Amino acid sequence: MTHHSRTAWRWRSPSGIALLVFLGIAAFFLVTEHWAHIIPVLPWLLLLACPFMHLFMHGGHGGHGSHGSPNNDSEGGQR
Repeated sequence: MTHHSRTAWRWRSPSGIALLVFLGIAAFFLVTEHWAHIIPVLPWLLLLACPFMHLFMHGGHGGHGSHGSPNNDSEGGQR
């Protein structure tokens, strides 16, 4: 059973492609015109990215899996 979303083909229509091209051009000019304001903030954005990477890319605590035999947990380490 396949379910095709109506939004998938809208981006591939001529008006959708024109909108994507327009948004790409607008983003390019927005970045190039405000580059002098973006450069001083980049180190702070890198520092801000660290907690977000830990939260969203860590994979959750407890899902690390066992690296040894299943009965190593009670002994507190490897043999």
